[in-house]
Amino acid sequence: MKISGSSRKGYIAFLFITASLLYTGVAFGSGGGITVLPDWTLWVQMANFLIIVWALNIVLLRPIRKILIQRKEKITSIEQSIETSNKKANEKGDAFDSGIKDARAKGLNEKNVLLKEAADEEKEIIEKINQKAQEDLAEVREKIARDVESVRASLQKEIDKFAGAIGEKILGRAV
Repeated sequence: MKISGSSRKGYIAFLFITASLLYTGVAFGSGGGITVLPDWTLWVQMANFLIIVWALNIVLLRPIRKILIQRKEKITSIEQSIETSNKKANEKGDAFDSGIKDARAKGLNEKNVLLKEAADEEKEIIEKINQKAQEDLAEVREKIARDVESVRASLQKEIDKFAGAIGEKILGRAV
């Protein structure tokens, strides 16, 4: 019979107690206490004890050990699944962070491109407005120049009338 673990310790303790009782002959006290005389009942009690230990081992200890082993395996598997879940969560968090970082960089690049396009479009619009303003200014100057010429021509025709009228007013008589 192979004995291992805590059963070995119990077996050794049992042998030690039995041997000490057999050799000393005294269980309690010193001198006139209770004395134990080894007879056939000692062997019956030892056999009874071994049968009870064997029965308890089968009925209680083995199922309890199996349950403890199953619990330990279950806890180990749960811990492994927790570690796996934590790793996956960390990986997903890192992927999310990098995705956000990439999206921000992409958005910033698009914003810069849009700002540059808007600035270019603004320059084109301002140039068109300046050109139109220059054209309008040139038209207005031409129109003013034409108007000045037409007014000058009409005034040239009437200059004699105006000179006569001014002369009459200055001299106070008709010229």
